[in-house]
Amino acid sequence: MPLADPRPILAAARTSGLGVGAFNATLLEHGEALVAGAEAAQAPLIMQISENAVRYHGSLRPLAQACLALAEAAAVPVVLHLDHAEDVELVREAVRLGFTSVMYDGSKLDDARNRAVTREVVAFCHAAGVAVEAELGEVGGKDGVHAPGVRTDPGDAERFVADTGVDCLAVAVGTSHAMATRDAVVDLELVAAIAARVAVPLVLHGSSGVDDATLARVVTSGMTKVNIATHLNKCFTAVVRDRLASDPSVMDARKYVAPARDAMAGEVTRLIRVLNPQAPGAAA
Repeated sequence: MPLADPRPILAAARTSGLGVGAFNATLLEHGEALVAGAEAAQAPLIMQISENAVRYHGSLRPLAQACLALAEAAAVPVVLHLDHAEDVELVREAVRLGFTSVMYDGSKLDDARNRAVTREVVAFCHAAGVAVEAELGEVGGKDGVHAPGVRTDPGDAERFVADTGVDCLAVAVGTSHAMATRDAVVDLELVAAIAARVAVPLVLHGSSGVDDATLARVVTSGMTKVNIATHLNKCFTAVVRDRLASDPSVMDARKYVAPARDAMAGEVTRLIRVLNPQAPGAAA
């Protein structure tokens, strides 16, 4: 089916107090796993390609076109989202390629410059029918200001959205990027306070560090889009390691990548059901 616009999906989820999973694809097999997992959960998917993944491949187009093909063949709505793009030209390329959502990350800029460039990105993307996500400051784990202990001020968040016109906002509430353990302490009262002030859906980055019970509470507290990457990479890589260790004679990549892809798909389905208890098969 055609690529989906994230705005009605996120708006409906926010109104119902549900979460939408946003998962990153670095390899073709990751994209296949994400779509398979979402189809099993019978739920919309936000499939993300980060600027880091673009650098790994050397350009955006090859992986983007593969993900576009996967989305078009999917049985559920799929949003293709450019994640953490600091390069405005990369944002423009994503729009030209057909992405329906981008995150412009101006968090390393000073506040005034961040707002100004974000406004420019919003104007360009909205003219093309593309949704825009942004953030006030960098989420932890990348030497940014959102290290554990730093928090987004609800008033600042409200003003940033009003100043820029973004469609959703990533906020700092206690998570950190690239966490290998699921023990982040999320400030749920702050989530609720920001949600009460901000008119657009909120986004939680660094969600790999959040356990299932807290993920569910984060959503009911007011978070809507939940980004998970490292946790799924761990799941994928663990299966590859186990498969190679169990049979050192294996040389065909399909023999160890396929089971890793299947395990990742299963975890995507499970996470979607944690975030959205109304998804088919979710626990009551």
